[in-house]
Amino acid sequence: MAALTLTPRALYEEVAELLRQRIFNRELAPGSWIDELKLAEEYGISRTPLREALKVLATEGLVTMKVRRGAYVTEVSERDLADVYHLLSLLESDAAGVVAARATDAQLEELQALHAELEAAVADREAFFAVNERFHMRLLEIADNRWRDQMVADLRKVMKLNRHNSLLKSGRIQESLQEHAEVMRALLARDAPAAMQRMQAHFRSGLEAAI
Repeated sequence: MAALTLTPRALYEEVAELLRQRIFNRELAPGSWIDELKLAEEYGISRTPLREALKVLATEGLVTMKVRRGAYVTEVSERDLADVYHLLSLLESDAAGVVAARATDAQLEELQALHAELEAAVADREAFFAVNERFHMRLLEIADNRWRDQMVADLRKVMKLNRHNSLLKSGRIQESLQEHAEVMRALLARDAPAAMQRMQAHFRSGLEAAI
């Protein structure tokens, strides 16, 4: 295989992003050993930036480093998922409450437009997941707390390790869409307590589908 051409920016950062996407796309499956020599050859780089990239992914929870055994794609246990969903529920429900109380009309229209995209993507699981993530990320941006945003971004990376399982459950996409509609109604009504409750319910259902 021909070596990939990488841009001049920090090499380990680009390698980390390449590996991150391969993990999310299941090209590197949970529990699989990461062959450093093979990847270094494939990317046309030395093992030093590759190892730095793996350290980055390890801090994100996507890779597990094992003494004298190398790096493995993290396997997420039911306990891990429960912990991640619990924290996301707390953080994102708080953000929903803030948005309901403080968002401008224009910002709520943005979220409503994203919800319409979500409805249109219901027949395509991958498209639905992508729009769903954009909705959640935009809601967080509007809530405007960079520390919360950073925590949510890290937690969502771990959640993505299991995303296919959660959306494969029969009827889950329709359930998720209905939950989003309820969140959206609460936001438009500027009902902060209801928005928080609906977002918490959304994450409870997501966890039930994921395990």
